Formats: sequence, structure tokens, C-alpha cells
Amino acid sequence: MSRLGVLDVGSNTVNLVVAEAASGLPLPVHTWERRPRLAHRLPADGTIGPAALDRMVAAVGEAVAESHRAGVNRMFAYTTAVVRDAPNRDAVLAAVQERTGVRLGTLTGIEDARLTFLAARRWLGWQAGPMLMVDIGGGCLEVAFGRDRLPESAMSLPLGAGRLTREFLADGDPPSPRAVRRLRRHVREQFAEVAARTSWEAPRTSVAASKTFQQLARLAGAAPLRQGPFVRRELRATALRPWIKRLAAMPSPKRSRLPGVSPHRARQILAGAIVAYEVMRRLSVESLIICPWGLREGILLRELEARQTPLVNAAWVPWN
Repeated sequence: MSRLGVLDVGSNTVNLVVAEAASGLPLPVHTWERRPRLAHRLPADGTIGPAALDRMVAAVGEAVAESHRAGVNRMFAYTTAVVRDAPNRDAVLAAVQERTGVRLGTLTGIEDARLTFLAARRWLGWQAGPMLMVDIGGGCLEVAFGRDRLPESAMSLPLGAGRLTREFLADGDPPSPRAVRRLRRHVREQFAEVAARTSWEAPRTSVAASKTFQQLARLAGAAPLRQGPFVRRELRATALRPWIKRLAAMPSPKRSRLPGVSPHRARQILAGAIVAYEVMRRLSVESLIICPWGLREGILLRELEARQTPLVNAAWVPWN
């Protein structure tokens, strides 16, 4: 039985998802995760230091061993904005390949948005109609719109929750009110400038992907993840808004005790909430449906549905 794997090296976690190629759906038969926290204590310019690189190499090495145990035949290995945008990206990618044998691909923000949109479309189905998709990662914000399986328009902005936390909220825990005001102003200005140049049709369905949105929805009253992926979850702007002030007044350890907020995302959840609310406000979106599928599932779908159309800068690794 042919098995496909996706290895996702993100700002906080390294994830391996394995699916059966014959199923035609990205339903995982095996998952694995480590938390090397690459973005932890990164400098403002995003340079990945020796300690973070060592953690990354160790996690990728473990993932390789796990993929063999899971019977993976082909694996797509990629890294997101935390490495893609690092000043020393090439040296980091070369070190990972030398020490683990894995060549990590780097998807552009637009490719990320398109593949995440594909996953959301397949999850919600054609009845969703014209669809707006929003995804907040550690390094970037992706927004896409379309009527078909892939979006007609997509954008990627450097408004990820981890990046903004490092750049704007590093003056304390909790951050100062002045820092929070600066961040809100920055997000408004950055997103408004781009959105003003983009013609958005009023969507029938607005959907959000990513762990950040899942945790924000849980904070705002959505069902816990333990109830399974098929429970409908939404994030309403009116429910999210008061949480910005509450989160801004809490230190990270207290945030980590809130429903749904994981300890390794507690520090950046405030920046995520600010971005989510400002985007919803700017696009006049009252609520977002939370989609449990994201970029990893989009990559698997693209391979399962159109193997003859390779991804740009893909790093498929044949496992023997």
C-alpha cells in the first residue's frame, strides 16, 4: 500500500502526517509531532541561531525515523515562513540537508494560501459557494478568495502571530499598552493598504484555517477539539473583540490556562487575536467557520488529485 507523508517544519512545531495514496482523501492514518519552538527567543530580524537549528535538526531526524516506521513511500518536506524569511535561510536549509538527508522545500506565501484554500474548499464542499479563506500562521497572514477549487485571488502579508509578537510585543509579559496600540495600528495600516487595492466579492462563506483561529474560537465559546473535527465551530467578531483587552492584560502563564490555549502559543495568541479581529473588521466579516484542514491537507490533496502538476519548489523525497 502506497503511503504519502507531509513533513511540516513550522515556527512552533514539526508535524508529520501520513495518508494512504489509494484513498483519494487526505485522511491521516498516522500523525506525529514535536515542538522544537524554532521561533522561541528569535531576534527581531528572524535569524535562526545555533540552538534553534540544533532543535530543528533533531526534530527532522526523528521525523525521518518515524516516517520509515509508518511505511511512507513518498514524502513532501517543507518549511514555512520562520525559515523561508530568515536572513540565514540558505545556511539553515543546507545544514538540515547535510545532517538529516532531508531537503526542505519552501513554499511562497501565495502557494501557501492557494493550497490552504484548496483544503478548505474540499472540507466545506461546493455548497459553500464563493469562499473567503483566512489563515494566520507564525510568520504570515494568508487571505484567498474564489468560486472554484483554487482561489482567483490570494495574498500573503507579514502579519503572522509569532512575527508580530517578536517585533511589537517584546517589551514585557504582558506587553505595555503602548506596544499593543502600536501593533493594532500597524495591522490596520498594513492590511488596509493591501485590501484597498483588491476587489473582494461578497463571499457566501467565510472560513478560517490554522491553530491560531482554532484557539481563538475556543476562547470565544466554540466546542473543544476533543469533540472531534466534524463539530461546527465558528468565530464571531463580536465575541472575539473583548478578548483582545483581556489577553493584553494577562501574562503568558495565565493565558496558557485559558480554554484551548496551548502553552507554546500563549505568548503569541494576543497578536493572533488582533490580526483576526482587524481582518474581520476590514472585510466586514461577522463570523468565520473554523476549518480543521489546512496547508498539510492541501498539499496531500494536490498530490492525490493532480500528480501530473508538481508544486513549485517541491521537495519530494522517495523513501526506500
